[in-house]
Amino acid sequence: LQLSARRASSRRRGPRKRTPSPRPRPRARRPDLTPHLPGDGALRTGTRRPPVAMGSASPPNGSPFRRTNSGDLLMSNGVGRISISQHAQAFTVEPTDDEFQTLATFIMSTAKDEDSSDLSILIQSIATSCKYIQNCVRKMGLAKLGGEANTGQNVQGETQMKLDVVANDVFVGMLDTCKRCTVLVSEEIEDPVYCKPSNAGRYVCVFDPLDGSSNVDCGVSVGSIFGIYRATEKGVARAEDALQPGKCMVAAGYCMYGSYCNFVLTIGGHVHGFTLDPSLGEFILTHPKITVPKRGSIYSVNEGNTQFWDEGMKTYVERCKNQAEPRGARYIGSMVADIHRTLLYGGTFSYPSDRKHPDGKLRLLYECFPMAMIVEKAGGKASDGCGRILDIKPTSIHQRQGIHLGSVEDVDEIEECMKNARRASWDQGSRG
Repeated sequence: LQLSARRASSRRRGPRKRTPSPRPRPRARRPDLTPHLPGDGALRTGTRRPPVAMGSASPPNGSPFRRTNSGDLLMSNGVGRISISQHAQAFTVEPTDDEFQTLATFIMSTAKDEDSSDLSILIQSIATSCKYIQNCVRKMGLAKLGGEANTGQNVQGETQMKLDVVANDVFVGMLDTCKRCTVLVSEEIEDPVYCKPSNAGRYVCVFDPLDGSSNVDCGVSVGSIFGIYRATEKGVARAEDALQPGKCMVAAGYCMYGSYCNFVLTIGGHVHGFTLDPSLGEFILTHPKITVPKRGSIYSVNEGNTQFWDEGMKTYVERCKNQAEPRGARYIGSMVADIHRTLLYGGTFSYPSDRKHPDGKLRLLYECFPMAMIVEKAGGKASDGCGRILDIKPTSIHQRQGIHLGSVEDVDEIEECMKNARRASWDQGSRG
């Protein structure tokens, strides 16, 4: 009876409707993992480059690939070595110590005792500050960080830019938080900054948080400069600890914010350059053991001040222009950018004292000293026109000084011109 009732019900409802099954999706095409050697034919729209048979073809000239004895392909890409097996068609990245090293691992590898470990923490705090400032420079227009600040002029009598204030706050806050400093000296602050008391405080840090900030609105490279001294007594803040000769610095460096972000550092040995990888957020060692050429073909000086120079500086610039192969004039107006070029290409950078600025224009403690240490450790020379600039004992934290630095032979030539001009002046005075 139940079966008859179900059949009668189904006849009243009509035939059952069958839902069509969905069409199967086409299977994804398996990617071709066979490596294509660079230079084996140009890619054209709508065509595929034929694969290279593993273990058969040899890489063309100029290719980053090379064939190993086992038939594998080995490519060096500047970050690590990529090995492509002919059997498994697998890519294996093998970083090597000399090709891929971050700033953090580099600094920590130099730490041998408690002092150097604290120095490593301090330098990493500076590097973090530089990453923050780099980010602000990159999005300056979008975040409305361009233009002048509402703070008026700083202690130097210069108009403060918005980024000057941001960079200074970042440096002071980060260095105070790391608890490794007793005293800070900034270009933007009139008096020394005393850090929070800490038993780990054993260093004094002097810095220009944003050098060349007057050029930042037009996209010129700017940078941060810093130098580190050892405090006379651990955990005790004394302002006089900042007034040490430049030769007493234990570390110095700068960070350039330009077409790429480059962090250059010396901790008493060689000078090394690290480039910021934005995808990793890390500074990667890209310029190990930077060396300044003994002689260069570039001179860098603000020739708009020629009328105020003494005869020695005028003589040197005339020599550069009128020799058999005249030297090129390159002046950016940002000390960090000018020094970075001088480190890599050689030549000289000069900002001499003159009648307009009898004591010089650049600040001795946090501009001249750190840059002089970097140049000397890279095999160059830094002078005030008479002698070694790192031997000067500063008398105030914002003291100004004339400076010449760069290739050894070129700076020697500047000193020779200065010396001859002084001798001629003395001879003329004695005859008068």
